Amino acid sequence: MKGGAKTIVITGATRGIGRALTDEFARLGHVVLGCGRDAANVRALAAAHPAPHAFEALDVRDDAAVRRWAERVLAEHGAPDLLINNAALMNALAPLWEVSAEEFDALVDVNVKGVANVIRHFVPAMIARGRGVIVNLSSGWGRSVDVDVAPYCTTKWAIEGLSRALALELPAGLACVPLSPGVVDTEMLRKCWADGAASAPDPEPWARTAVPFLLELGPRDNGKPLSVPTR
Repeated sequence: MKGGAKTIVITGATRGIGRALTDEFARLGHVVLGCGRDAANVRALAAAHPAPHAFEALDVRDDAAVRRWAERVLAEHGAPDLLINNAALMNALAPLWEVSAEEFDALVDVNVKGVANVIRHFVPAMIARGRGVIVNLSSGWGRSVDVDVAPYCTTKWAIEGLSRALALELPAGLACVPLSPGVVDTEMLRKCWADGAASAPDPEPWARTAVPFLLELGPRDNGKPLSVPTR
């Protein structure tokens, strides 16, 4: 993915690493088409990055809403060069047996089903065009485990399997990559690691490394579990 402006679709674009990625892609001249659940945050993002960028308030758990969003994006901008499934939730720290069904379901619905919804409505256009990269944000906890984060581990291990299986199904010219972002000081990290989060890099400098890495991904990376390099 070298040369020229790229079209980037990203979920969870309003906060944390999603917002940092959006800012950096836009700064480098790429077109970002994003979504987030909070309408006020989406309006603020749209004010910071006006057209040709575009942002929409929606919940990726809502398949019909994702379908309508994808239809609008594809009609106006065509298939994306890079599709980044970033939207995710973290559970409140607790042993698995203390996690409510409602909280567990919310993580599965956003972190796994939401990714599938976005893939369902964007990837066919990417296949028809014959190129593009799908990046599904995983985690170190998608490749390891720890206490009190079983629901989150469950969903990120699922993303690893989903991504590698999808990679086998894609035609030549496309790629799907499960990507661990590494440790970044975000609201989500502070929820599960309050004492250590401040020692992690902020999202903005992290994005200055992550974005060039993402833009270099291509068919040769299909199915590879990758991590954003550390400086």
